[in-house]
Amino acid sequence: MIKKLNDYDFTLMITPIFLTGFGIIMIYSASMVISVVEGHESTYYLIKQIQWFCLALLGFTVTSIFPYKYYQKLIKIIMLCIVVLLAGVLIFGTTINNARSWFDLGPLSLQPAEFAKLGLIIYLASVYSKKQEYINEFNRGVLPPLILTAVVLGLIVQQPDIGTAAIIFMIACSVIFSSGIRFKHLFILAFVGLALVAFAIPNMVTDERISRFAGAYQPFQDPGDDGYHLIQSYLAIGEGGLLGEGLGHSVQKLGFLLEPHTDFIMAVIAEELGFIGVTIVIGMLAIIVLRGLFIARKCSDSFGALLAVGISSMIAIQTFTNLGAISGLLPITGVPLPFVSYGGSSLLVMMIAMGIMNNIAKSVKQKEQEPVSVNTQGTENNTVRNRGGKTWERENRSIRF
Repeated sequence: MIKKLNDYDFTLMITPIFLTGFGIIMIYSASMVISVVEGHESTYYLIKQIQWFCLALLGFTVTSIFPYKYYQKLIKIIMLCIVVLLAGVLIFGTTINNARSWFDLGPLSLQPAEFAKLGLIIYLASVYSKKQEYINEFNRGVLPPLILTAVVLGLIVQQPDIGTAAIIFMIACSVIFSSGIRFKHLFILAFVGLALVAFAIPNMVTDERISRFAGAYQPFQDPGDDGYHLIQSYLAIGEGGLLGEGLGHSVQKLGFLLEPHTDFIMAVIAEELGFIGVTIVIGMLAIIVLRGLFIARKCSDSFGALLAVGISSMIAIQTFTNLGAISGLLPITGVPLPFVSYGGSSLLVMMIAMGIMNNIAKSVKQKEQEPVSVNTQGTENNTVRNRGGKTWERENRSIRF
């Protein structure tokens, strides 16, 4: 049993669980007052997040054991479920914050767009890994997967959830770039993407979205309205200083910060735990991302490598978007901080993704421990030597990792 556990990556096991546990503590601290104001017990959001954590831990365990290569056989079912859920939420979903993005399941709410992130990563990693032999052919190797990607993005934009759609678009770009396609094709895709955005902008521009940009980049021109939430975030961050005001002693969470337990939880962390607390959280998220990229670099098959790149990109992009919103670098988009913010669907997806990453890491470690004969007819570039001097074969691939 211990030998089997040693095959897993303890960094990717301990760090996400520790971050989630820390997040549960901060969710309780940030939501105590708002829970009472909404007519609930002070532990309302705490208990719900613990329930989601138990479910997420189960998902993490299952996907850590389940061989990641089998997802390629399930890709049609996965994408069919994603498209059906995204279409269904437009008809049967519950509207929250002007977006029809959730299924109300009684005690729990499910957000299909969160699962679309991971589903699309698996889909793109699977398709582009199979197209490595002709990845330089645009019509045959690059274009086909983008059609389904566009369908998924279109359904999410219709909710409307522009923030999540933008994150999924950037995740897709990271997987596509890493797949090894020609830079000429990348420029073509970038040009087409910019043209589509320019075409869609007139239909996407609303007074609310304009106010978000104004609030992000000119908050003090309208401190009582558009810039109010960002200014409160600045106050929370500024009050924290180096060591913070102490756990539970945030003032801005007392009705000043917008969604202090979700979108602005890092501002509460900054106020209560200071620069030190913020640095620790960002540092642990960075460890997860860098470890994932390291595993992608070591992985011997294209599917596992692209899958690891996609998962790492998802965490990195979502972290950057959340931190950008509370600091005024980006407009407020309602994107949760991975593992830390309140949100069951996000936590479940992140922990499932970490389970998949652990399974990839397990495969890499086991592969390194199984020496194979080295082909002496000029194929040294496809062999890798581990620390023990043994060699194992690396699949011939063109991905950029």
